Amino acid sequence: MDLFLPAQTAADVQARGLVHAVLPVGSFEQHGPYLPLVTDTVVATAIAQELSRAFPLFVLPPQTISCSHEHHAWPATVSISARTLASVVDDVYDSLARSGFASLTIVNGHGGNYVLANVVQEGCSHGKNLALFPTRDDWSDARRSAGLATTEHEDMHAGEIETSILLHVSPELVRPGYQAGDWVADDRRRLSTTGIGRYTANGIIGRPSFASADKGRAVLESLTGDFAGVLATLTGARG
Repeated sequence: MDLFLPAQTAADVQARGLVHAVLPVGSFEQHGPYLPLVTDTVVATAIAQELSRAFPLFVLPPQTISCSHEHHAWPATVSISARTLASVVDDVYDSLARSGFASLTIVNGHGGNYVLANVVQEGCSHGKNLALFPTRDDWSDARRSAGLATTEHEDMHAGEIETSILLHVSPELVRPGYQAGDWVADDRRRLSTTGIGRYTANGIIGRPSFASADKGRAVLESLTGDFAGVLATLTGARG
């Protein structure tokens, strides 16, 4: 439970003098036969928890349903609209600002949440102190650092990197058989129109067979190192 729901009191937060908040954003969508529907939420909260161990951050409970419309072929997937997700983030930021927080970082665990980049860009242009993490470059750094065998394009969904992170932080959530779940679909140019159901029969696009807990640990370590630059930027913006 501690991975998903923060247990500190308001007095705990006040005593630590925390001014930088983090909102994990996951999803509730299919991840093939071997990973749970909450995979992206586990990933986002795991990253946020690692960051909070290294930096003075106030970690919020995760947003567990987001924009998973590309997975509509699977009935267990649940989505909200992009405008709703944008409104949630805006409301969370405004509430935090009223209570004295200086910034909000959105830790996004779902690649389909394209709207979050626009929320951050637009918000910052209007004087808000927002960041989106990890970026594509942060993920690329983590893949190299962890020695992953796949590229980000090849390993789009429920593959090596997501399975590795779950094997590290919550191995009980990974069901047997993922080693035989590889599905390659590198040409996905119509995915926004058709959803991923056109490109995979098992819901996976990637190579979970390459996953390991050690790779998951190394990915999180790399992302934690990259976040120092994000926090420096937010702190500078505050000043």
